[in-house]
Amino acid sequence: MADHDGMSQLESVRVMFVCTGNICRSPMAEAILRDRLATGGVDAEVSSVGLLYTGRPASDGARHAMAALGLDLESHSSATFGRAEIAAANLVIGMEPRHVREVVALDDAAWPKTFTLRELDARAQRHGPRRLDETLAAWLGRVGLDRRRVDLLGDDPALSVLDPYHQSQAIYDATAADLRATLDHLASHIWPRAGDRGPLAGVGDPNGAQV
Repeated sequence: MADHDGMSQLESVRVMFVCTGNICRSPMAEAILRDRLATGGVDAEVSSVGLLYTGRPASDGARHAMAALGLDLESHSSATFGRAEIAAANLVIGMEPRHVREVVALDDAAWPKTFTLRELDARAQRHGPRRLDETLAAWLGRVGLDRRRVDLLGDDPALSVLDPYHQSQAIYDATAADLRATLDHLASHIWPRAGDRGPLAGVGDPNGAQV
């Protein structure tokens, strides 16, 4: 593992975002988090998938919103997922409760590592950041200890990221800003020394947490 200004990278982690079409919210989230983790020297594979489409480009609104942030979605091609993709991920993040339900319906064992973005961010705020000696799986278990599946049966807007599909560019830009702020906050809890080198620069030390 390579050192970065005296800090080592964590063992590689795989994060998978899920939305409905994989053409708006999840590819934006993927691009934002990948950029932040790369900036912080975090060894991570970030991907995104959806429930419906394969081979479609990101929507015009998503591409323009990311371009405004200096990020590129021009080569994005939508994908769906199955049990193999779920099993390969260390963390699965849905944009709304429906996405969590669909993942868990395919692989019930994924429940402990599958959250909506809003749910996980709120739980991170409540339970605190990952300790340097705490694995990602252990931290997810800690923040998710009192979860109830029934709480994700509806479509609670408080647990969802607004879907900008077929809406104005202003809505896309607002969704992008929301994703960026939420992911910055969440990553500062998953990589607990964030702030040492920028928004997502907390990668621990050579004896720090492993995934």
